[in-house]
Amino acid sequence: MSRILVIDDDLETCRFLAEIFQSQGWEVDTARTVRGAVRRSELVAYDCIVSDIRLDERRSGLDLLKLFRKSASGAEIVLISGFGSLEIAVEAVQEGAFDFISKPFQVQQIISTVSRALDRHGENAEGSTPREGGLEIPASGIIGRTPQMVDLYKEIARVAPSRSTVLLIGESGTGKELIARSIHQHSRRSQRHFVAINCGALTETLLESELFGHVKGSFTGAIADKKGYFEEASGGTLLLDEISETTPALQVKLLRVLQEGEIKRVGDTRSTQVDVRVIAATNRDLEDEAKAGRFREDLFYRLSVVTLRVPPLRERRDDIPLLARHFLRRASPAPGRELALSSAASALLTEYAWPGNVRELENTLESAALHARGGLITTEDLPARIQPMRPSRALTASDPQSGLYEDLPSLDELQKRYLLHVLKSAGGNRSRAAEILGVDRRTLYRMAERFQIDLETPETSTPRPR
Repeated sequence: MSRILVIDDDLETCRFLAEIFQSQGWEVDTARTVRGAVRRSELVAYDCIVSDIRLDERRSGLDLLKLFRKSASGAEIVLISGFGSLEIAVEAVQEGAFDFISKPFQVQQIISTVSRALDRHGENAEGSTPREGGLEIPASGIIGRTPQMVDLYKEIARVAPSRSTVLLIGESGTGKELIARSIHQHSRRSQRHFVAINCGALTETLLESELFGHVKGSFTGAIADKKGYFEEASGGTLLLDEISETTPALQVKLLRVLQEGEIKRVGDTRSTQVDVRVIAATNRDLEDEAKAGRFREDLFYRLSVVTLRVPPLRERRDDIPLLARHFLRRASPAPGRELALSSAASALLTEYAWPGNVRELENTLESAALHARGGLITTEDLPARIQPMRPSRALTASDPQSGLYEDLPSLDELQKRYLLHVLKSAGGNRSRAAEILGVDRRTLYRMAERFQIDLETPETSTPRPR
């Protein structure tokens, strides 16, 4: 029978996971401290260890991972975190964790992960060889804690140490170049150059010269020898952004570079060896492009050794408030003056479709920061395209019987109407209204001030004199 050790400083989490695993017929022990986990592992040979990363003491689940990897236990280790990030995923993978799961997780997800870990343990009963320490992990700049992003982090962690070419597929503005830079930063090429070029921004002739370089006199204006991006990136990484925009003739030359590891400068007869890891990016389905004859199939297969899909922002809406806070910190007009989003503005950002993805969100918040009249960004500070459709007729806020939202009001207007509705339902009793709203009376007063509602006569919505 398989034996599992669950480590979490929260008693209820330990009990919950123990019940899940016991329902699968596995024997389960629990520990709430690193010391207790180490003691148990010295007494029992566990097949799998499931540990939270953030433990309530000086050492974390990652410290435990390193500790157990140095022992001869051979247990597969699954880490769980409520604050997933690329750095954690990379360190977990590099230190030998079987998998990394972000909270909140689904019961079936944790059962499936531990089942696979137990299968791996059974196939490798003699235990795994302790791993060497991972590379130093720089900050990635990638923000997101949704399951889609955690899965992407794990893929980056797995592919980064290899030499394989990578194809990044994602809509414009999703952060493909940031992903490419992270792959480079977490690779053994991180001390060499990362070079990026937008293949769709240059003509074929100019792009060929930029990629492969040229020799003096090879064309009008070539007044000296010039290295191309492949040579500049030698030993490092080259990102070919918008690879789908290249011509068939250039695609042939790119294929040769990938296969032979050598380039020819424009106008040169000699070949130059280059050692470059290529990452390609596109906002199109390159496989469909190849099947339709618009992209060389052989180059597609050569580029897509590893394919990573970067999710659009609308598929990870729970990351929007996190991204918004990050962009607002950068857009703050003065040091020490941080901007914040009103709840209505945050809700509006979360509901918007974001066709321009993260780039559009960043630009939107930069604009909002410039228009904000104080430290709080409201819906009025957001661009018109973010706003919902305005009503065709103006409903007076004094008529709650006409419907709270039948005319598609803005969120601010909806909040105002609901506040009036609650005040009227409470007969003007402010304590009762605050209780219904789940706020204290001071917050109720601030809400009334914001919406210019006279709490003495809420049914008439008389604005306070200024």
